[in-house]
Amino acid sequence: MTIFLQILPFLIDGLVTTLLVSGSVVLIAILLGIPAGCTLVFGPIWLRIPIRLYADFVRGVPILVLLYFVYYGLPAIKVNLTSMTAAIVALTAFKTAQIIEITRGAFQSIPIGQTDAAKSIGLGLIDRFIQVLAPQAIRRFLPPFVNSVVDTVKGSSLVSLLGIVDLMLSLQQVIGRTHVALPLYTIGALMYFAINFPLSVLSRRLEKRFI
Repeated sequence: MTIFLQILPFLIDGLVTTLLVSGSVVLIAILLGIPAGCTLVFGPIWLRIPIRLYADFVRGVPILVLLYFVYYGLPAIKVNLTSMTAAIVALTAFKTAQIIEITRGAFQSIPIGQTDAAKSIGLGLIDRFIQVLAPQAIRRFLPPFVNSVVDTVKGSSLVSLLGIVDLMLSLQQVIGRTHVALPLYTIGALMYFAINFPLSVLSRRLEKRFI
C-alpha cells in the first residue's frame, strides 16, 4: 500500500500527459477535419481531389509509421520538432483523416430527397446546409466520432515510443524500478478504462438515440 501511494502521483502525471495529448489531437482534428470533410462533399473538384488523396493516404498508413516519419524523418528536410510536438502532429494528421471520412459519410448518408425538398421551397446552398443538412448530419456524425475519440486515447500510448512520459511510459518506468508488473499493468488498464468506458457508454446512447 505504501509503494502504491508513492507511485500514484507519478502515474497521475502520466495520465495527465495522456489526456493532454489526446485532447489536443481531438480538438485540432475537429477544427481541420470537419471543414475539410464538408469541402469533400460540397466543394469544388480542385479542392476535393487533394483532400480525398490526403484522407485515403493517411488512413492507409499505420500510426506508428507516421510518428516515426514526423519525428525522425522531417529533420532530414530541416524540420526539427520536439517529441511532444511531433507526437501531436502525427496523431492529429491521422485523426484529421478519420474525421474527414466521418464528416463525409454523415452528409452523404442524408437522402437526396432532403436536398431536393429544400431546393423546392427556395432555400439556397447556405440555407440548405444550415437548416436542413447540418442538423441531420450531426446526428450521424456523433456516434462514430465518439468511437474515434476512444481510439485516440488508446492510440496515444504510442507516444511513449518517442520518450514522452505518458501513462504507458510511466507504468513501464515504475515497473522497471519495482519489478512488479502485473499489479501495475492492472492499475494502468483500470486508468485507461476509467477514461474510455464513459465515452463508450456515451457512444452507445448516441447510437440508440440518433441511429
